[in-house]
Amino acid sequence: MIEDKNPVRTELSALGEFGLIKHIAKHIKLGNPSSIKGIGDDAAVMQYDSGKQTVVSTDLLIEGVHFDLTYCPLKHLGYKAVSVNLSDIYAMNASPKQILVSIAISNRFSLEAIEELYAGMLLACENHKVDLVGGDTSSSRIGMVISITAIGEADKDEIVYRSGAKPGNLLCVSGDLGSAYLGLQLLEREKKIFTENPQIQPDMDGNDYLLERQLKPEARKDVIEQLKEQGVKPTSMIDVSDGLASEILHLCTESKTGCKLYENKIPIDDTALQKAREFNMNGTLCAMNGGEDYELLFTIDIKDHDKIKKCRDVTVIGHITDKSEGTNLVLTGTEMLTPITAQGWDALLSKK
Repeated sequence: MIEDKNPVRTELSALGEFGLIKHIAKHIKLGNPSSIKGIGDDAAVMQYDSGKQTVVSTDLLIEGVHFDLTYCPLKHLGYKAVSVNLSDIYAMNASPKQILVSIAISNRFSLEAIEELYAGMLLACENHKVDLVGGDTSSSRIGMVISITAIGEADKDEIVYRSGAKPGNLLCVSGDLGSAYLGLQLLEREKKIFTENPQIQPDMDGNDYLLERQLKPEARKDVIEQLKEQGVKPTSMIDVSDGLASEILHLCTESKTGCKLYENKIPIDDTALQKAREFNMNGTLCAMNGGEDYELLFTIDIKDHDKIKKCRDVTVIGHITDKSEGTNLVLTGTEMLTPITAQGWDALLSKK
């Protein structure tokens, strides 16, 4: 489904591991004062101010489990691999500064293919002012494997955990939900049609937004900046990677609270709703359980309600309750409560 636009193919065996690392390193420049030494030594060197705390997160992306190169361009994959890691740092109310990238690749990938992958990674680094300071390369017999570690910093009193929500807090989310999942359903449908009949070209017209949400998600740096501008510090926060339902349950479990989430407040894009109907799916279920939106779900003190209304692309979707009241979805048009259950992505149980 993806046309190779590179007329030249350079085998990685022509460079070897160290030649590949040297080739990659020449495209990388360090920009953060805390990045002292990047690629080229046994370890990266970073130096932070004594008043800051370091935040570290890592993610693993495996071909055939987390991504399908049949329809995922390598440049988009590189961008997404970085974004999903930076999203975890933002979810701590911290600022990402460095990443380390490790990849395992088979001999079916050329140097030009790896350059495309890293071009996407470096674009994400540039957009978020993050330095790529190191990593590792290895061979693989099972396809491509990408592991990224993100490192960030924040003042001690600015870090936000999942465990800080209190009864009476407002439950907020950035952006819209369910679009990434529906983009995936579209890609899988077109892949199936193409596999069965290669003469039929994929029909992606009018679905740019859904496809971008799946293939090139954006970590919400802008939301963190807006919260700081408005003087709002969330009481708890998590990024929406495995579905809204799963993340709400994580917040409530860690905070030892319950919640009321209002179905009619869940932000779902119109194109996502239309695509859900086309697939005979329920838009709310897609938003609750689809995953890969990489939006920020957070709680705030009710006194910050007027401030949060000034933040673009943020919606109040419910409130936190006492644990004894449970975690419930209030159905649209009724006062009926239905318990929230997580049916989203589980790396050890699910198949994409």
